[in-house]
Amino acid sequence: MDTPQNRFWQLRLQELKAALEKNNFEAHVVADGPAAKALCLDQLIPAAAPGSISWGGSMTFTDSGLYKAIKERSGLNIIDPYDKSISAAETHERRRQALLADLYITGTNAVTERGHLINLDMIGNRVAALTFGPRAVIVLVGRNKIVPDLTAAMDRIKGYAAPANVMRLDKKTPCATNGRCHDCKAPDRICNYWTITEKSFPQHRIKVVLINQDMGL
Repeated sequence: MDTPQNRFWQLRLQELKAALEKNNFEAHVVADGPAAKALCLDQLIPAAAPGSISWGGSMTFTDSGLYKAIKERSGLNIIDPYDKSISAAETHERRRQALLADLYITGTNAVTERGHLINLDMIGNRVAALTFGPRAVIVLVGRNKIVPDLTAAMDRIKGYAAPANVMRLDKKTPCATNGRCHDCKAPDRICNYWTITEKSFPQHRIKVVLINQDMGL
């Protein structure tokens, strides 16, 4: 059913798609998480023809059902850094191996109306793979990640996404107690590596899937 809310978001997402394409990203708009999963499984992953596939931490990736679907598929060389059955040392090693995967899947902390991806990482594996290494990258983006500009992106990440993720991951930082950034020096601090991805290089290496649904933090 078409509603004013749906028309509003369709217009916003189509504008953002055009901005991303001007910045050499490949961009797609889908209705919801299941549609994002279907697009990846039916089109984007087959087109990439990856010999190996890996991913960074992303609630959107798991909540869409794509993580489970890929894990159940045969014929893919999967490097899963988030397998809960492995040791911390093996997790770290798989994160290193993931940087040379043919295809990498992740989310983003924010995307500006100019079509720039803004991210803040704890370890740096997610933003490293986004920048260089994997031959192709798929970025899943809920509409709640859209912000006007870089300042708004950084405010969103420091003021909401980082504290919320700290709580989700049960990290021991000051923001976990009151939801506010203290620019802390805690060992569990997750705010270490900023990246601003203005353009995709080479063209279309980064494929952004814009989802007409609030997803992730």
